Amino acid sequence: MGPDDENPSDNPFKGTPFEQIFSQMGGLGGAGGGMPDLNSLMAQMQSFFAPHDGPINWETVIDLARRTAAQGPDPTVTSAQSSAVADAVRLADHWLDTTTEFPSGVTTTAAWSRAEWIVETIDVWKVLVEPIAGSATAALSQAMPEEMRQLAGPLIAMLGRASGAMVANQVGSGLGALAGDVLSASDIGLPLGPTGKAALLPTNVEAFAAEVPDVTADDVLLYLALREAAHQRLFAGVPWLRDHLISAVSEYGAGMDFDTSGMESKLRDIDVSNPAAMQEALSGRLFDPEPSAAQKAALEKLEVTLALVEGWVDEVVSQATAERMPAAAKLQETVRRRRAAGGPAEQTFATLVGLELRPRRLRDASVLWGSLRTRQGAEARDGVWMSPHLLPTAADLDDPLGFREDSVDPGALSEDEFDAGLRDLLDGGDSSEGPAER
Repeated sequence: MGPDDENPSDNPFKGTPFEQIFSQMGGLGGAGGGMPDLNSLMAQMQSFFAPHDGPINWETVIDLARRTAAQGPDPTVTSAQSSAVADAVRLADHWLDTTTEFPSGVTTTAAWSRAEWIVETIDVWKVLVEPIAGSATAALSQAMPEEMRQLAGPLIAMLGRASGAMVANQVGSGLGALAGDVLSASDIGLPLGPTGKAALLPTNVEAFAAEVPDVTADDVLLYLALREAAHQRLFAGVPWLRDHLISAVSEYGAGMDFDTSGMESKLRDIDVSNPAAMQEALSGRLFDPEPSAAQKAALEKLEVTLALVEGWVDEVVSQATAERMPAAAKLQETVRRRRAAGGPAEQTFATLVGLELRPRRLRDASVLWGSLRTRQGAEARDGVWMSPHLLPTAADLDDPLGFREDSVDPGALSEDEFDAGLRDLLDGGDSSEGPAER
């Protein structure tokens, strides 16, 4: 043994699935590099490994997420803040009535603390995250040679629990961090909150407003309320869109492949009685997901659909504020840069579900929707959402001004002609597949 091996503060789980669990719980090296509070460490480990349904213990996830969020200020929402959010959403919906035929999708409003955001969105996170956790657990078992699988049943179960515990810890820490950054229920482009509930996080909104010079806090709140109300309106007006996006993300995670080739070869010669050999066998790139060619294609379609959602929101909010809010242009650019830069929200989401959901084509999508509205009107623009078959593709975003440039204005067609054309398009086979088909 070398001198480093004799240091009790070294991490004996370095390179294994356990390393990340312990490091995110405070590490095996406590304050000043010493040993941690083992009682606390073991208590948390027991909670991760406690019996639970599915690959992840969600009670532990929520507890860790709330404790992570509580590391920063998370004051209880006041009645004044709740009233301000409700008033802003009400005014936002009134402005949006002039920009689209889609009716309001808001049935209730809410002002959430960071802890409340965690609780209110956890049901959707379960659907998004559990497939990737299940894939990781399956990869652990499949990586073990058949002869060893028969001899080491308890080891397989332990590794499955270890992978679930690691993912649970990632999710809890990630959601806690994300709660400190998100501005609304729909801030990352997916409908995370309950259907019809337009919600903003006043503490985070105030922090965001402080970073935008020469814009009043009221304008910031109203602008963000407009974006939230526009998301709610689109998801309500396009019934297939909510489930379509969430299912696409969860199916992507369920089909995730893990590179366990290095682990397989090591496990063939492992001595299960030798801890050092176990540590070496469990090192490698087990938790680095490797998307297949099919998943890469699916991801591109998913990113295009998300860009179209964000671009539509950007376009209708820009239209609603054009004559009413002089500060809107600055706020629009600030929000665009925030999304394009891939801030903490996008980075955390990429860690949680194994893919990046930042709509890289937001500007192109906004131009496409605006151009279509200018040429053919808001009804034609919003009519594209009737079916995923009708949505623009990645190629269309390469030339946003040319999307349907040669098409006939729907207003020039009779109702029967329009319906017949739509039926022909939807029955047209592979050539009519939309960017987010699944």
